[in-house]
Amino acid sequence: MTNTTHPATTVTSIGVAMFTVADQDAAIAFYTGKLGFELRSDQAFGPGGEMRWVEVAPPGSTARLALNPPMTDQPGGGTIGVETPDAIAEHRRLSAIGGIDLDPEPEGAIPGAPLLFMLRDPDGNIVVVVETPDS
Repeated sequence: MTNTTHPATTVTSIGVAMFTVADQDAAIAFYTGKLGFELRSDQAFGPGGEMRWVEVAPPGSTARLALNPPMTDQPGGGTIGVETPDAIAEHRRLSAIGGIDLDPEPEGAIPGAPLLFMLRDPDGNIVVVVETPDS
């Protein structure tokens, strides 16, 4: 086996996760109106400005979620995890809003895993809400 040394990475964090969505305006409405995220960016780019770069994030988060139109395939199919100090309270908050494809309220953590539940956006992307006492 050859021991190869590589220079250390210059990457310092994961800043942007990306979901493919069919309609960026509808996705903005879902993430800001239903989940309570903030709109962080909505900028035209590309030749003639025909494309949009859209980012949303939970309030106070440094990581963002880009909402992109499909490039070669159908929208949906991605997964991200978000953190909360109280998964039960967040589940109840989202249930009260309605109109969210939401798993049943979690009843207990699986041994070795934190308490969590999943929800799906209108394009089928999955958001896993994970309880972490340090979030």
